[in-house]
Amino acid sequence: MQVQAAAKLNLMLDAVGTLPDGYHSLFMIMQSVTLYDTVSVTETDGGIAVACADARVPTDERNIVHKAARLFFEATGKPAGVRIAIDKRIPMAAGLAGGSADAAGTLYCLRAMFAPTLSDRALCEIGERTGADVPFALTGGTALCMERGGVIAPLRDLDPCWFVLCKPDMDVSTKAAYQKLDETPRLRHLDKNAMLYAVHKGDMALLCEKAGNVFEQVVEVPLRPYIKGVMRECGASLALMSGSGPTVYGLFFRKADAERCAERLQKKFREVYVCERAVRGIEETGA
Repeated sequence: MQVQAAAKLNLMLDAVGTLPDGYHSLFMIMQSVTLYDTVSVTETDGGIAVACADARVPTDERNIVHKAARLFFEATGKPAGVRIAIDKRIPMAAGLAGGSADAAGTLYCLRAMFAPTLSDRALCEIGERTGADVPFALTGGTALCMERGGVIAPLRDLDPCWFVLCKPDMDVSTKAAYQKLDETPRLRHLDKNAMLYAVHKGDMALLCEKAGNVFEQVVEVPLRPYIKGVMRECGASLALMSGSGPTVYGLFFRKADAERCAERLQKKFREVYVCERAVRGIEETGA
């Protein structure tokens, strides 16, 4: 079975406290976009095998899809026997939840192949044990995600729009980014109620005004101001970092403006993508 698993952007990301287990309690409004990894799962005689042509992607137990498969077979009591092949297009260590998307695609396929009666809730519980962004990656669209990311409330779909994603040639450690949050005593928190109102009403102008990411206050991305400047010059209504970075995205209401922006950025950066908002996290592409 083969699926496409969508990248995500953060329209809003704020840290609102600490959970009993020590993890940060987050307030996130997430958006799926049409930038996909392809996940193919085939049944084998036994074990869990992971394959990827990208040499940077581990294919042993360190890969989150291996963890997802192991937790799925443990939860369902089914004997493990799969090969999971990943065709990477979502940039790695970019704030786009590419690994979580791959894990979600894996879980989606495994349920269809081995446990078709497993409920969405049960699958999301396995996803939450796999990784914080996996439950959203399973559902996709536009959603409010809270705590570690597993508490999800679907929101109204955004009006049709285009996104330009630009990843500078650097990686950001998510763990280090969260440590910097802890070390910063006076974070400027975001207007979460106004943002929810904007999404609920479909007020894209207000959404672009209130969108924000607390990590922009603590994660240094030297080229972020330049990227945002190009996006604004090309007509972006919003330019913001996604997740803990370093990817910066621009939101456009005209496809021609998005394409013109991408052409400019591609002269300086290798990883630039034009995509649309997606209403689902997983799309089936083949049996």
